[in-house]
Amino acid sequence: MEKRSLGRTGLSIAPIVFGGNVFGWTADEKTSFALLDAFFDAGFNAIDTADVYSAWVDGHEGGESETIIGKWLKQSSVKREDAVIVTKVGFDNRGQKTGLSAKWIAEAVDASLKRLQTDYIDLYLAHKPDAEVPLEETLTAFAKLKEQGKIRAIGCSNYSASQLQEALDTAAKNDLPRYDVLQPEYNLYNRADFEGPLADLCVAEEIGVINYYSLAAGFLTGKYRAKADTEGVARSYRVGEYVNTRGLAVLGAMDAVAVETGAKLADIALAWLLRKKAVTAPIASATSLSQLESFKRAVDLKLTDEMMTLLDKAGA
Repeated sequence: MEKRSLGRTGLSIAPIVFGGNVFGWTADEKTSFALLDAFFDAGFNAIDTADVYSAWVDGHEGGESETIIGKWLKQSSVKREDAVIVTKVGFDNRGQKTGLSAKWIAEAVDASLKRLQTDYIDLYLAHKPDAEVPLEETLTAFAKLKEQGKIRAIGCSNYSASQLQEALDTAAKNDLPRYDVLQPEYNLYNRADFEGPLADLCVAEEIGVINYYSLAAGFLTGKYRAKADTEGVARSYRVGEYVNTRGLAVLGAMDAVAVETGAKLADIALAWLLRKKAVTAPIASATSLSQLESFKRAVDLKLTDEMMTLLDKAGA
């Protein structure tokens, strides 16, 4: 499968990243192993997780996703060097302030490495900005981890254009590693925060982009077209936000493309992202092998300029 350069990191990834937030939550260990095996068998090679996944589940404390990935790595035929592991640090855990202090980063990376059962993390992301810690302190901590060989590259998630620019300026001023990857929320419905200054900055600075919520918590699969459809689903608190006039207009445009191409809506949502200049590879989750098939179909699906315009207008 064609690989894409992930910004200036030196890492090459297939066009879709597996979202590991489901591991230990909506996908148990056995299912997770089967999904990861099939994902790599199909030619994909990157997994995204975080130290806080899945602390939102009753009885969990965070790190469950990393633990499952670590167990899979140990028993899998996939060589460690053939897997690109992305994890994150700095998101509060059940009300406990973590943040991006040097002390916490040093503790958190060792805990992640232990759960992942590996000597290094390919890409380590600041999960969200931390206004209480100077950027220089955070970047210096990441620099130390790179020198120690614990991480290969760094990036950030949930940063605005101004926050990312400030981080880039701080890195340049202090001769520190810069954030070479951004993980924003971006999909056919949620576009305003990324499109414009932030996307332009990523293109101009050659920053790799691996966006999350690519399927809008499942809404862009077309399964949820009324509030009643969202009742009882794991992400009902998010999916319900999209069931409105604009959301249904987006689905209507996707339906039209589906008629013309024969593709499923999930395939179309991912294929739309794959044609966006600023996006390196969208992150998508799956809890069944049938859902995983959508990743392969999306990579092969070629949307015309007319289809892209139709989809763009519907979600504007």
